Amino acid sequence: MTTVLAIDQGTSGTKAVVVDGSDTVLALGEVTVRPTYLPGGGVEQDPQALLDSVLIAGRHAVTEAKVQIDAITLANQGETVLAWDLETGKPLSPMIVWQDRRSESICAELRQYGDRISQQTGLVLDPYFSAPKQAWIRRNITTEGVVTTSDSWLIHQLTGEFVTDASTASRSLVLDLDSGEWDPELLALFGLEGEKLPRILSNTEIAGTTSLFGGGEIPVGGLIVDQQAALVAERCVRAGEAKCTFGTGAFLLANTGAVAVRSGSGLSTSIAWQDGGENSYCLDGQIYTAASAVRWLEQLTFIDSARDLDKTAAADSEGVMCVPALAGLAAPWWRPDATATITGMTLSTGSGHLVRAVLEGIAAQVAEVARSMAQDLGRPLHRLRVDGGLTQSNVLMQSVADLIQIPVDVYPSQHATPLGAAALARVAVTPGLSLDDAIIDWSPTLSFEPQWSADRATDFSTRWRTIADLPF
Repeated sequence: MTTVLAIDQGTSGTKAVVVDGSDTVLALGEVTVRPTYLPGGGVEQDPQALLDSVLIAGRHAVTEAKVQIDAITLANQGETVLAWDLETGKPLSPMIVWQDRRSESICAELRQYGDRISQQTGLVLDPYFSAPKQAWIRRNITTEGVVTTSDSWLIHQLTGEFVTDASTASRSLVLDLDSGEWDPELLALFGLEGEKLPRILSNTEIAGTTSLFGGGEIPVGGLIVDQQAALVAERCVRAGEAKCTFGTGAFLLANTGAVAVRSGSGLSTSIAWQDGGENSYCLDGQIYTAASAVRWLEQLTFIDSARDLDKTAAADSEGVMCVPALAGLAAPWWRPDATATITGMTLSTGSGHLVRAVLEGIAAQVAEVARSMAQDLGRPLHRLRVDGGLTQSNVLMQSVADLIQIPVDVYPSQHATPLGAAALARVAVTPGLSLDDAIIDWSPTLSFEPQWSADRATDFSTRWRTIADLPF
C-alpha cells in the first residue's frame, strides 16, 4: 500500500497531507501564506515564504503520521511565476501571482495575434496565464536567471531538477497544445526567445528524489496543477464529467477526453493530465473571486468568517443583486476592467440580503461558465461535482444547483487537490498501476437538486447579465 505525502501549494496557503493507499488522511500540516495586493493590479508572494510553507507543512505531516513515506507529490498554483538563479536557486523576483494584472499592456500589444495564440495553445490571451507575467518580469524586474512557474522553482529546491509538468506547461500561452512542446514562435511573440526552459514531464512521471522531509531519499512525482488535481480526485475521467473547486476563486473544469476541444465561447483548453504519453484534455473557466469575495464580506464585518454565511444570509435577497467582480471578470468574458456592482438596495436592505446577493452572484458566474461549456461540448452538463472550502455553504451550493439546473454533488473531503496528486504519484511509483485504479472511489456527503424552475433560473440570469453589462 503506497503512502504519499501530497502537498498542495495554493494562493492562500500550503496544505500537506499524508495519505495511505485508500486515501485515508493519516496526518495534516497547514501553513498560511497571504498574497500582497498592490496598486495597479499587482499581486505578489514571497518565494521564500512559499518554500518555507512547503517544508514546514510537509515535515509536520510526516512527523505526525509516523509512517514510511513512499512518494512525495506537489500540486501548484499553475500560472504564478518568478525569476530565479538556476545555479544557486536564489529568487531574483517576487512570485507574480496568477491574479496579477500588470501584464495587461503586454497582452494588448499582442492582440492582433490573439486568434492564432488561442488556436495554438487553447488559451485566451490574458494576463491570467504564465507567459505575459514572465515577459513583464523580464521588462520590469530582471533579465537574469530563468523565469518559470512556481512549481519549477519549488521542485528545484526539493530535488535539484529543472522540470515542470504537462498540465502546468499547458497554462503558459507558449506551449503547442497538440504537440505538447514549447513553441519557439510563441516564445518569440512574448519576447521570451532564448530563455532556458524546464523539461516537461508526464503527470505520472518521477521528477527526482528529496531528503528534505526526512526518511532518506524519497521519489517526487505525480506533479500537476491544483485544479487538474481536483479533477483527478473527483474521478472526472470521462468526457463531459465536470467539477468546480470553490477556493480563492472558483474553477469549473470539464474533461474532454483525448480531444483538445477549442472553445468558441471564451473558455480555455488545457492538458488535464498526461499519462503514458497520452493526453487527456479539459475545458475550464475561471471565476476570480469566490472565497476572496467572502473575505471581503468579512472585512466589511457582515460576517465573522465563512462559517457564518448560511446563518447570516437572508432567506431571500429581496431584489438585491451582486456582480462580485472584485478582481475583474474572467471566463467567458475576460473583462479585467470590470468592477463589482450591487443593485436593488433600499432602506430595508440588511447585511443578510447583501450576503445572499454575493453568494448568488458567485453562483451566477459559475452558471455562465457551465452554459459556455455546454455550447463547446455540444451537450449540457448532467451533474457537477464540487469541492473546496465554500462547499460548506448550503446556500451557495443550492444557488449553483438552481442556476445551472443540474444536481450538485459535494466531494467528501476538503483535500481534493492533494488527493488527486496522490493518485498520480501512486501511478508514478507503482509499475503497471492504471490511473483509474489509483483513484479512490467516493460518494458525496451532500447532493443538491435544483429547487428553482427553469424559467426562474433564466429570469435571474438575464437580470444578472443586465446589471453586469454583459452580452446575452
